Amino acid sequence: MPIAQAQALEDLLGGAALSKKAAALSLLLGPGAKLLRACDIPSPAARRDPIPTRVPALDRLLSGGLPRGGLVELSGRRSSGRFSIGISALAAATSRGEAAALVDLGGHLDPQAAEAAGVALARLFWVRPEKLKDAVASAEMLIATGFPLVIVDLGLAPVRGRCVPDAAWVRLERAARSRGTALLLLAPYRVSGIAAGAVVSAGAARAVWKGSGRSPRLLDGLAARLVLEKDARARTGVAESLALTVFATPASTLQPSARHPEPFARHPEPFTRHPEPLTRPEPFTRHPERSEGSRA
Repeated sequence: MPIAQAQALEDLLGGAALSKKAAALSLLLGPGAKLLRACDIPSPAARRDPIPTRVPALDRLLSGGLPRGGLVELSGRRSSGRFSIGISALAAATSRGEAAALVDLGGHLDPQAAEAAGVALARLFWVRPEKLKDAVASAEMLIATGFPLVIVDLGLAPVRGRCVPDAAWVRLERAARSRGTALLLLAPYRVSGIAAGAVVSAGAARAVWKGSGRSPRLLDGLAARLVLEKDARARTGVAESLALTVFATPASTLQPSARHPEPFARHPEPFTRHPEPLTRPEPFTRHPERSEGSRA
């Protein structure tokens, strides 16, 4: 190929030729539209450091954490620790200075509790869609924006909104792979089909009590079992134990309610009897100037 043609092709791939035309500039600056050279596309075999979730059981199953450029689906029923794992992953990413996004279809995020768990709210982008279709579209836009970590929580069963086709999940996985985004999908049951590179299921949680003998039992936490059902490296069937600990909330952090500014306070003045006992009224008497049967 002549040098002039090679230089023209290089300018085309780099966007230099398109930047001179206003109509063609939208191909470079439009939402989700960008030209990439083949050498700029990350290779699937390239080594990328995963994002740890600070949950030892899940990090061991995923060989260090959430893989960048991959889709991990975590399915589990109510009280299986599914959303707690998502909060832990958000805290791990934002504490390292990385931005993260949460697509909260179930509406389960409590900002005050998330901040207490270590989530830097200044680095968290919170999206609250109404339907499943909107949640998938929001996740795709967030990935195109460049967030290193995107978590999609579908809430409890049944998921709000009709099911999306499998092609939507495949497109979402390809977007995460091209952008190098770690995508974590939290669902009450399997929804991503063949798109997920790793699938982890959380079993039913059981209560863990603390105490022995005749002493009263106190709730110490919840225990569940994580099973790696699918992995791109064919490491299926591996299981780990998940433990969730209950932390007591300090009394200084409790905010009194507006209706009762001092909860559990006794009435300042105890009830006492009336100082003047009730007296009986005077008996009814007839009018002194009128008698029964008299006329006015």
